[in-house]
Amino acid sequence: MQTQQDRARLFRSLHKAGDPVVLYNIWDAGSARAIAEAGAKAVATGSWSVADAQGYKDGEDIPLDTVLAIAGRIAGTVDVPFTLDFEGGYAEDPAGVTANVRRAVQTGIVGINFEDQVVGGSGVHPVEAQAARIRAVRAAADAEGIDLFINARTDLFLQEGDRAKHQGLIAEAVIRAEAYKAAGADGFFVPALADHALIRAVCGAVALPVNVMMFGGIGTVAEMASLGVARASYGPRPYREAMAGLKERFKAELAA
Repeated sequence: MQTQQDRARLFRSLHKAGDPVVLYNIWDAGSARAIAEAGAKAVATGSWSVADAQGYKDGEDIPLDTVLAIAGRIAGTVDVPFTLDFEGGYAEDPAGVTANVRRAVQTGIVGINFEDQVVGGSGVHPVEAQAARIRAVRAAADAEGIDLFINARTDLFLQEGDRAKHQGLIAEAVIRAEAYKAAGADGFFVPALADHALIRAVCGAVALPVNVMMFGGIGTVAEMASLGVARASYGPRPYREAMAGLKERFKAELAA
């Protein structure tokens, strides 16, 4: 039987530029088991989906204790590696981040998404401040003795709705990736970046495995592989599609 550390090592090995690990994001133990049984090499939550499934809004509205309870159920239900979308760590100060991440690691997770946007505020944390927060995540993992995969997310592109302006954000994104790597991050997540030339540029300039979000218009996993992507995740899309299907099936039953 694999230990948590065994799964952590396995999860790390799945991140290969040009052969991305596919994470079809789940929201509870049942959806995790379904995806694992379908052949997934690993499972990952999406914070939006987990929150909405429990009647909360995204952005750390769902209580921390509830998130950790769900994480524990997922980790105890599937045998594949499980990575948790932990938003901003439910704290701004590094000490609070360390305390909360230690609790998360104790549920059985082997990876974590950690974002640089100011949850409940505006903009993103200054590079130095976010690097300190990432060091706090690494300190938590070290204290628990788990080689936690820290997927450092930048919200630069997500917060800029005009895709025409994304090229002007690449230089700052690369600076952040370098700082985050130095602080202990293992991956770099660029949700909302969809332009293939820009994705290729980030993959070429960043030393960390690059994660993209597979949302409308970005293309296929095969196309992402050709750009050098190492991780392809789906965010809230699987949950939204599942809920839409549930509604349609119920409507069909009423109409029968």
